[in-house]
Amino acid sequence: MINKKIKIGIDASRNRSGGAKAHVIGLISEGNPENYGIDEVHIWAFKSLLDSLPDKPWLFKHNPAELEQSLFKQILWQCFKLKKEAKSEEIDVLFTTDASTFSSFSPMVVMSQDLIQYEPGMMKIYGWGKSRLSNIMKLIVQNKAMRNAKGVIFLTEYSMNAVQKVTGSLNNTTIIPHGVGDLFKNKIHLPKESLINKETIKCIYVSNTEMYKYQWNVVKAIAGLRKKGFPVELILAGGGGGESRKMLNDEILNSDPNNEFVKVIEFVTPLQMPDLLADCDISIFASSCENLPVTLLESMAVGLPIASSNLGPMPEVLKDAGVYFDPKDPKSIELAVERLIKEDATRLLSAKQAKQLAHDYSWSSCSNKTWNYLVENIKNL
Repeated sequence: MINKKIKIGIDASRNRSGGAKAHVIGLISEGNPENYGIDEVHIWAFKSLLDSLPDKPWLFKHNPAELEQSLFKQILWQCFKLKKEAKSEEIDVLFTTDASTFSSFSPMVVMSQDLIQYEPGMMKIYGWGKSRLSNIMKLIVQNKAMRNAKGVIFLTEYSMNAVQKVTGSLNNTTIIPHGVGDLFKNKIHLPKESLINKETIKCIYVSNTEMYKYQWNVVKAIAGLRKKGFPVELILAGGGGGESRKMLNDEILNSDPNNEFVKVIEFVTPLQMPDLLADCDISIFASSCENLPVTLLESMAVGLPIASSNLGPMPEVLKDAGVYFDPKDPKSIELAVERLIKEDATRLLSAKQAKQLAHDYSWSSCSNKTWNYLVENIKNL
């Protein structure tokens, strides 16, 4: 092993979401695998993701035709062809960036990025429809992949503990959180010394609608603050559909029938997001289930005062740099935001501490820790 080239494979064929693509881009762009004795990195992904990756002398890009076709054909490729292609390239270890893998390649390291299937009671909120059946299938596939893997990467301690309550103890686990881009860290938000006399207090919640993200409760909370006389407005940035979007639309119709204080922005590009955040006064994050709350991290990096859910890994990430609430209780959300409005010292300290904490999350650290971990797995074979 010492005298031969070290070749790492990356299966990024399922990296379709913005966060998943950002992880692969950060992994390739910010670290240097050659520093860890890696000679070649082979990545399998769809064309648009490969096109967004920089060219490196050690990087070899693979775009099988199936990855541009239906999900069914992508799964068939992963199940039956990926192993052969990785073997033909003499890959030493395959890093799968999504634990929902059907590949039987070994040795393999997988990353856990989906926690819905492991949070008690979370799948029940979807009822017995297509979404719940899909999550049950993911649970079965992920459990098998993680139990068979030579190593498992988690994004937070919370997610590592939650998953292993279901899977049992897993082999060679580690925690390597994702990073936050410099676009957010370099954006300077200066919190107002006082919000009490401000003509408009802008709050923002960045997330697509899901049953566990409770946007409708945030709307209720803001409506409650307006009844108390606070000139609060709410920006909801992120699309969504299904039952969760219907619940949000119904609550907006009920609480803000004249469209006076709730604004929904369906899509915001990564380049636009730092400016949108910096223009607001308070960030609200009301999700009850996250592996690593990336949009929370982005608000932290910009330096916004934050009112956050007290569930999941949010207290692990935000620590003492925010005011917490129960996302299932609109009154709890209302009181948390009210505290940030009325208590200047709390709000200013929250913003300062949050920005400092965000500096611990860098793509350079994520990338280099990942390369080191993969090489250590090869040495231990």
